[in-house]
Amino acid sequence: MPSLTRQMADFVLKLRYEDIPAPALGEAKRFLLDSVGCALAAVDNPDMAAMYRFIGKLGGTPEATLIGSGHRTNAPNAALMNSLLVRALDYNDIYWEQDPSHPSDIIFGAVSPAEALGRDGREALVAILIAYELEMRWCLACFPGVREVGWHHATLTQLVSPFVAGRIYGLDADQLVAAAGISGSSHYTLGGVVAGHLTNMKNTADPLATQAGVLAAMMAREGYEGPVEVIEGKEGFQHVIYNVELKPEILLDGLGEKFLITECGYKAFPTEALTHQPMSAVLMAMKKNGLVAEDLASIHIQTTTRGADILSDPSKYDPQTKETADHSLPYCLAAAAADGGVYPGSFEQDKLFDPRIRALLPRIKVVANPEIDAMFPGTKRAIATLTTHDGRTFSETVDHAKGSPRNPLSDEELIAKFRANAGGVLDQDRQDQVIEATLGFEECGDLGGYMRLLAVK
Repeated sequence: MPSLTRQMADFVLKLRYEDIPAPALGEAKRFLLDSVGCALAAVDNPDMAAMYRFIGKLGGTPEATLIGSGHRTNAPNAALMNSLLVRALDYNDIYWEQDPSHPSDIIFGAVSPAEALGRDGREALVAILIAYELEMRWCLACFPGVREVGWHHATLTQLVSPFVAGRIYGLDADQLVAAAGISGSSHYTLGGVVAGHLTNMKNTADPLATQAGVLAAMMAREGYEGPVEVIEGKEGFQHVIYNVELKPEILLDGLGEKFLITECGYKAFPTEALTHQPMSAVLMAMKKNGLVAEDLASIHIQTTTRGADILSDPSKYDPQTKETADHSLPYCLAAAAADGGVYPGSFEQDKLFDPRIRALLPRIKVVANPEIDAMFPGTKRAIATLTTHDGRTFSETVDHAKGSPRNPLSDEELIAKFRANAGGVLDQDRQDQVIEATLGFEECGDLGGYMRLLAVK
């Protein structure tokens, strides 16, 4: 029986652009547009300024372009910086089954090497599809998910990104297996990056795993070797993460035949995914009943144990940083109630201490509901009960957040999100050019020219 990485390598080598259904290709382009919009919204963030400086100090062959600065560096460094920009606001895509993930974190593990090697938009789209198909299957295949036993989902990305980059670098089957072994034996990520008081490492973990895949593919291209059974072999993934059952049949099911990308969701809010249903329920109740923040005596939320534990621990009631605030269910609820929504600007440093938001925080209670846990992850229900100072009570239940496959973003809504994200750094004409070029990405013969459209400094 071929190893699991060998079977995934066979999929990577056999996949042709012509074999990909139009809906899957359409979603790949939509997710690319969503991702570059999220990246453009982040280019002026202080933490991104620090990373731009860091990447600049590393130097590197000028072969791939950074979003925002337009600086050119080598493909691994460009993949890291561009992936981090996509991830920085926690506004990019979300897929959550047994495990959560953001497959778009890996998009520039395809695009940056493709630019460096002079590949075209079609070949980059094939690699992007590979990222989604493998990452999403990993999210389905582990019981319980690796996040449930303390590992971050970058632990899965390290096993996907080498295949994505390897397709671009033209690796053969043996080299793809080697690349998976190199990356997959060296980039396990602790869940602590998204627990308790959060730092900007929360956003950086998955981009580092994306960069690791590019480096591994480049090493394998030069003849470097890695473990050939990094998943099922002795002291491999299955052996070391012993409290997770990996079901290989799910990992390999339908590769090249059934495309899962159409089942991935977009984010309507720049926050951790499990905040979306509670926020949607609160906003719905307030809008239906003409309420404002000053009317509210209490907000009571019933959600998953994850939402009550990870997103509502004591540190989340007094967030001091953006990274803690956008993973704080109480803060997100208070900001939504105070401002009628949650936006990238909701996490600027001054906004974190807005008196209207801070006044609401102690009025919020989040509890785990075992019946909701039993529905998870297929249904991510939240029940919001709002009580006013004059004693009135209003409740709303939301099962599917806006942007999920069951409540999708239309093309018009997706473009509106892109314009809202890009509007701070691109004028209307440049926005139009990026939208046209991205939605017609299969016709792009010059990825360097495409990336220059995303340079704003």
